[in-house]
Amino acid sequence: MRHRASKRLTYLAAVLFLTVLLGACGGRNLKGDFVQSADTPKAFDVTIIAEKDTTFDYEGAPLTAEDLRSALRYRKEESLPVATILMKRGEKQKIKNDHIVALARIAYQMNIKAYIQEKNGEISEIRAQVKEDEAQKPEPKAEAGK
Repeated sequence: MRHRASKRLTYLAAVLFLTVLLGACGGRNLKGDFVQSADTPKAFDVTIIAEKDTTFDYEGAPLTAEDLRSALRYRKEESLPVATILMKRGEKQKIKNDHIVALARIAYQMNIKAYIQEKNGEISEIRAQVKEDEAQKPEPKAEAGK
């Protein structure tokens, strides 16, 4: 009887240890796209809200990523400020990776600083990085025969 109880206790201790270990490893939310920015502006030039189907609410109008890019270009043409943009989550919609990728592309292409407001109110900067394609790298030139 004691042997069985000690096996159970050892088994439960091992399960508890593995559960705590998995919780510690998997509990962090690793988002490589976000950087805590020390120079977060007090006010933003443009504020958008993430909506469903990877659309954005900009001044009350639902826009796709292409439409948002066009609206921001129009602001630049009209000499309206568009140096910083903040994306907030909608009332019923979370900010998804598709929203983040679309905004990062727009910000990179238009040379705008993009920020995202987390659920807890924390503001982080989105920074895009360009990957070098293997196909775009120049091939070494073949040496001419001697």
